[in-house]
Amino acid sequence: MLQLGNTPVLANVSFELAEGTAIGITGANGSGKSSLLRCLATLQRPTVGYLNILGRNALAAERRSARRDIALIGHDSGLYPTLTLRENLKLVADMLGRSTDRVDQALDAVGLRGAAERPFAAASKGMVRRLELARVLIQQPRLLLLDEAHAGLDAASSDLVDQVVSRVTVGGGSAVVVSHEIDRLRPTVDQLYVIERGILEIMT
Repeated sequence: MLQLGNTPVLANVSFELAEGTAIGITGANGSGKSSLLRCLATLQRPTVGYLNILGRNALAAERRSARRDIALIGHDSGLYPTLTLRENLKLVADMLGRSTDRVDQALDAVGLRGAAERPFAAASKGMVRRLELARVLIQQPRLLLLDEAHAGLDAASSDLVDQVVSRVTVGGGSAVVVSHEIDRLRPTVDQLYVIERGILEIMT
């Protein structure tokens, strides 16, 4: 359960996410989707209940050690507007101790190699979303959390979301994908859930 002030946000949420699998979550605005992702990212603590993330108690200090293995693409990119696209990814690679060779490989994978020297502040919304997906490819997280990841992508580019989710799950990681668009979720995930008034249920 998650309560913000006197307002219950998540009332009844219980599920297990196995390695190598992806689940999709849909629901109306304000239903609790983004709040659930923030809890899974260990950025928000549930008010009541238990949360185990990657074998760690996410309600204890050990939650911090899980963050290195979690990637969240949400409403705020967390990237630096004064850096170029390549510089943003190189910074991520340096912070994670990853080879900088992965930077150009990731840019190629998302179709941004030709725009690598463009300042982030001059990037379109679609380019920002592709750069976020490139960051995931560099990080290789064990848990991938996507909040409306298809937003800002055209039909051709939206396939990148499926490809990145597949890379994570094939490598033994797991993914939680939130979207209003059920038709886009279905080919990406193994199981669909719907959240309504903070209650999560399996879609049949």
